[in-house]
Amino acid sequence: MLGLDYIRTARAKGLTNRAVLFKHALRNAALPLVTIVGLDIPFLLGGAIVTESVYSWPGMGRLFWEYAQRSDYPVVLGILLIVSVAVVVLTIVTDVIYTFVDPRIRLS
Repeated sequence: MLGLDYIRTARAKGLTNRAVLFKHALRNAALPLVTIVGLDIPFLLGGAIVTESVYSWPGMGRLFWEYAQRSDYPVVLGILLIVSVAVVVLTIVTDVIYTFVDPRIRLS
């Protein structure tokens, strides 16, 4: 990535390596990073079921699993609602962060 034309052009203009990395390279590399981090956080909530069950930690994942086995549907639906809202909110937050990272993207 550091050998692309716009990076070489920035270096040819006399910019320091720090300026080239932060103003040119990082700006283009930040969008995939924001996407991965923003969309993996809700998956961590879903993965809590496995982690808490394996290690016998008390938490929402273990609560979900125990009440799913008991067929207590209001608790299961409540936890699914919380995880679903987290997915939606974090997706919106990720989209808003896009506008700060890349000025070409605008909220409409």
